[in-house]
Amino acid sequence: MIVPMKKYVFLVHHSDYIDFLDELRGLGVLHVQYQKGEPSEELLRRIQLQKDIRDTLAALRHRIVDKREGKQLSETGGVAIARTFQELTDRQESLQQELNALQKEIGFLEPWGDFSPGSIKLLEQSGLKVHFYVCQSRKYQPEWEKQYPVEVINTVPPDVYFVAIAPEAEAPAVDAEEIPPPEAGLSNLMAKRDALKKQIGAIDDKLDNFTLMAQPALETALAEVEQSIQLVSVVENTHKEAEDTVMVLQGFAPVDREAGLIEFCEQNNILFLSKRPTPEDQPPVLLKNSAFSRLFEPIGELFALPAYQELDLTPFFAPFFMLFFGFCLGDAGYGIVLLLGASLYKLRAGEKLKPILSLAQFLGVGTIIFGILTGTVFGLNLLEEQFAWLGGIRNYMINSDQAFQLALMLGLAQILFGLFLQAYNKARQFGFVYAIATIGWAIILLSILDLAVLKWTGPISTYTAWLGVGLILFFNDPRAGLLGRLGKGIWELYGITGFFGDLLSYIRLFALGISSAILGFVVNDIALQIKEGIPYLGPVLFVLFLIVGHGANLLISSLGSFVHPLRLTFVEFYKSAGFKGGGKAYKPFSKHSDRT
Repeated sequence: MIVPMKKYVFLVHHSDYIDFLDELRGLGVLHVQYQKGEPSEELLRRIQLQKDIRDTLAALRHRIVDKREGKQLSETGGVAIARTFQELTDRQESLQQELNALQKEIGFLEPWGDFSPGSIKLLEQSGLKVHFYVCQSRKYQPEWEKQYPVEVINTVPPDVYFVAIAPEAEAPAVDAEEIPPPEAGLSNLMAKRDALKKQIGAIDDKLDNFTLMAQPALETALAEVEQSIQLVSVVENTHKEAEDTVMVLQGFAPVDREAGLIEFCEQNNILFLSKRPTPEDQPPVLLKNSAFSRLFEPIGELFALPAYQELDLTPFFAPFFMLFFGFCLGDAGYGIVLLLGASLYKLRAGEKLKPILSLAQFLGVGTIIFGILTGTVFGLNLLEEQFAWLGGIRNYMINSDQAFQLALMLGLAQILFGLFLQAYNKARQFGFVYAIATIGWAIILLSILDLAVLKWTGPISTYTAWLGVGLILFFNDPRAGLLGRLGKGIWELYGITGFFGDLLSYIRLFALGISSAILGFVVNDIALQIKEGIPYLGPVLFVLFLIVGHGANLLISSLGSFVHPLRLTFVEFYKSAGFKGGGKAYKPFSKHSDRT
């Protein structure tokens, strides 16, 4: 469910405002209503500082350090560490670029060997020029050595590197590519390279030390900066009245937490007004569900939070999601592995992971239920004759045809359930008359179901179907006139094809369950062939292949078993329930940025 909110307006004298905000933040209850407008330079500066500290923390957490103990840091405070880190990484990047360029230059000079550029300059002062040439070995002419002072420096297949010395006005007539004379010797460049590597290594050592020693200070600084951003944001979103002497702050507080806020205002003589918010106020959304439904809240948030005036669909899709996951995975053995694995890991996991592992436990239970129902355990089909010893238990298991029908039945049940939720939601928000058209859709679908499949009521379903059509035609938009309603109603009736398309989407539950079972069967079949076909090592390889094969099938099938129920929830169920979403999460002004 969505926790009811109250809107508060506080009027505080400007001289007491900062103290008021500090105590208000200590309460951690009020969600401040921010106004539209451009943020100030000060706020942007703090947001940039927050980003810098976060980037620094992320970079340090990804560094792999061999050492276990670090040295005392010369920097004091997380902000100084973040700035130094940025300077060091920028410097290291610049040095690395310089080193890369130097490596290319060294690679260019290595075929020529080490020489002194000063000697070349002395020759130039004497009127002689040293020409550097390179050509392919097959094009090199030994006659050039007789015609000119030519010396082969190196041969690196397929090229020959040679030099020729000639007066400046007379260039040797050789068929080779002349390259510019090098400006530095190889030994000098290598010395520069070693110096650069040393500088980069020194920076690496300091960054490693940051990784070992700086993270607590950075986390503290990040929390302080986030709190300062909160405070500056609140101050900037405060209206000033009575010649800037009265500060007006607006916000929202959950009804079940407002007692402390009211007591604080009364004790400090703070003037305030409170009222029930309207949809135009766009109050924040705080979810409060049972222990079971709460596990599925992160799944719903992957799409969007509900708008404040809507129903929270989490407790309504949670059981379906659990069943759909089990249907898609559809193997009791995999369900047992999932349940036991999550249970064992939960004993050692941190508090943040425990809800996810609890969700995995419930998904494992759903998989066990449907695995038993379809008679599948680690790829074994319990409906085969070799498992006749199970006796009457097999009478409760279903074959593939029945599984196909069950998928459609579950889909129809969820779509109809969504329609009734939509009708209830509309009646709650706007009045019963706005829910009549949605009820008409439910009547039409139930009537078609009876006429086509159940055949319980005979001709009565024909009349109820026409009743549903009439409700849609005349109540689709209570604000419109008669002709407008008829026009919109006819258009809406065309949407009945969409219902059938949505229903067929649930066939994916059956298809994924069958594919998972077939892959498990294939793994078993190949493993048996390995056992029988390979002497001595056969049994060992048999066990290894079963573990690897079923493990891979479990991982791949689990991914599909999560994604496809997610799709059915967000598309088919949300559509039938009339879900719009767009709610803003409740984020109270508090000393803990993640507090809700």
